[in-house]
Amino acid sequence: MEQLSASRSVTLRLKFPNKIGMLGKITSAVGKAGGDIDAIDIVNTEDGMILRDLTFKTRNETHLKEIEAALDKLSGVTLLHRSDRTFLLHLGGKIELKNKIPLKTRDDLSRAYTPGVARVCMAIHEDKNKAFSLTIKKNSVLIVTDGSAVLGLGNIGPEAAMPVMEGKAMLFKEFGGVDAYPICLKTQNTKEIINTIEAISPGFGAVNLEDISSPRCFEIEAQLKKRLKIPVFHDDQHGTAIVVLAALINAAKVVHKKVGDLKVVVNGIGAAGVAITKILIDYGVKTLIGCDRTGIIYTGRRKGMIPMKQEYAKMTNFEKEKGALDDALQDADVFIGVSGPSALSRKGILNMACDPIVFALANPTPEIMPEDAADIARVMATGRSDYPNQINNVLAFPGIFRGVLDVRASEINGAMDLAAAIAIASMIREEELSEDYIIPGVFNRRVAKVVAQAVSEAAIKSGVARREKKVGRGRIKKQ
Repeated sequence: MEQLSASRSVTLRLKFPNKIGMLGKITSAVGKAGGDIDAIDIVNTEDGMILRDLTFKTRNETHLKEIEAALDKLSGVTLLHRSDRTFLLHLGGKIELKNKIPLKTRDDLSRAYTPGVARVCMAIHEDKNKAFSLTIKKNSVLIVTDGSAVLGLGNIGPEAAMPVMEGKAMLFKEFGGVDAYPICLKTQNTKEIINTIEAISPGFGAVNLEDISSPRCFEIEAQLKKRLKIPVFHDDQHGTAIVVLAALINAAKVVHKKVGDLKVVVNGIGAAGVAITKILIDYGVKTLIGCDRTGIIYTGRRKGMIPMKQEYAKMTNFEKEKGALDDALQDADVFIGVSGPSALSRKGILNMACDPIVFALANPTPEIMPEDAADIARVMATGRSDYPNQINNVLAFPGIFRGVLDVRASEINGAMDLAAAIAIASMIREEELSEDYIIPGVFNRRVAKVVAQAVSEAAIKSGVARREKKVGRGRIKKQ
């Protein structure tokens, strides 16, 4: 059963007789129907009647209708209006642009715009690198999508993708102090996407690809990395992979196993699954098996083996195991799901080695609900905020982009990804680790700062930084 969620919070405006006991009947009805009341507010009183706003959490639309039906049965209670608080939050969009400097006088205008701005334009014309110091490029990221793989909703198009892109921009600003611009493209043609991003790239210090379906996302990222001299980062791939590795580093400590000794099964070999596999191998995992809808991926398999999966087979499953997911899970230490709802069964977990680690990351409905695996999984993580151990990319991308912008990195490489993951894992001291605490909370403000520092240092060490970064009274110098 789904848990009550603030994302399903509603406000009902009710009209009923202003008599002792009526409010108690209403709250009891909501409670018996499983609603969680957050607030009760008086709107107005008139002619012996009272109007109240009742705000409460629900599980889903069906649950809300059950609560409304329970209220409808109460004599004298009338439902006047229903407000979905999540929709209210999105009215008019969630972000806006603001000026950093005032425009109050002619002098202000002459310096911010014409004629003074012309001298700044020519300075950049003579040295394009000055765009980093004299424009918003220094702190700007392009978030771009084609709406082809939005959350777990699929190919819903660019307009429908905007609320997610706006939310992403909010997270960039809130946690990394980065100005991010949501751009939703009305094309799903790979070549057009690449050309468009290249054409608009001069105004940005980095590019964050978002919610672009596999396998097109691999070519788009690869081509842009070749063409652009600024970092290109597909967050669905690398952001997810970084946070998964961070969580696994700490989960392994909880179960007293070494990461390099773990047998890991990844279910769902799309953008995230491939990136997770690569970063785990880079970190030292030696035994790893990937599964898709057809079953275990192995060299020589014929069904569904697109080029990307042929390459995947070469770097995994060296024993050439075959069969279904449950077969792959035999004696496995770790299950990582980036697939879909109900993909993992209790039987599959029972096939695993002792102290199984289960990362069921399909969102919003995981491969197995935590309550259905609580008695058999030693460590459980999901992508949801209403359960412990949320694997959330917000732990990675604000700090990563803050770090690359600080040193004007030309790219984000594997060394920087690993540095970010290790930094996130380090935020929890070993004495604090437990089954329900393997990853820092998303509102831990120190995470982005620590990640940014680690990424900046890795960029400098790997030779992709283009400026010095001040640290306290000293400097970290680029190589």
